Amino acid sequence: QVRLVESGGGLVQTGGSLKLSCAASERAFNNYAAAWFRQAPGKEREFVAMIKIGTLTTFAADSVKGRFTISRDYAKKTMSLQMNSLKPEDTAVYYCAAASSITSATMRRLESYEFWGQGTQVSVSS
Repeated sequence: QVRLVESGGGLVQTGGSLKLSCAASERAFNNYAAAWFRQAPGKEREFVAMIKIGTLTTFAADSVKGRFTISRDYAKKTMSLQMNSLKPEDTAVYYCAAASSITSATMRRLESYEFWGQGTQVSVSS
């Protein structure tokens, strides 16, 4: 069992930046692909970005490409999401998730991930 805890959310103005972190309770997290999802009010949870183990290959949704960067630190058992040039439409609760087996074809599916954090709120004012 891997427990995930997000932090770093908050209120920021349009064009601002935030860095989210996801801390894992177990070193086993380092053997999982990890991702960020978000859920805006009244909308379904959607894929934001994912980072693989080993090669550390990253993927990002088109809506955040060039603005958001996902990374991970094996020594600290953490994953981060650097968010720049934030827009009001980025407002959502952001969740981190971990998957033992993932591909580029399955990474956007919620059911591909075994573990989830509780979420952190990001609000972007216009």
